[in-house]
Amino acid sequence: MMSTHTEIQIIKDRAGNPAFVVLPYVEWIKQSDQYSGMISNEVMGMIIRDEMTPARAWREHLGFTQTEVAQRAGMSQAALSQIESGAHTIRKATREKLARAMGITAVQLE
Repeated sequence: MMSTHTEIQIIKDRAGNPAFVVLPYVEWIKQSDQYSGMISNEVMGMIIRDEMTPARAWREHLGFTQTEVAQRAGMSQAALSQIESGAHTIRKATREKLARAMGITAVQLE
């Protein structure tokens, strides 16, 4: 029978400094769910400073091409281009498709 780890473990480097944290999977899920709707500083900067739409900022931040995201979302590259330029309002269903295509939440694209 396998025992379940219930405590967080800290792995130190050769100098004795904390380098990694190992935690039970359930705890990791709780932590990741807590932050799933957040937007990174880099993406927020692209939205504000560079005046990008959230869809474009996330796509560029994640390193996808328009063609890759459009194919994954089941839409044309031209349609994605219109969404990213702000010329086309993004519908809820489309936002959800784009989020899945990029591995983020729909809330992060609002």
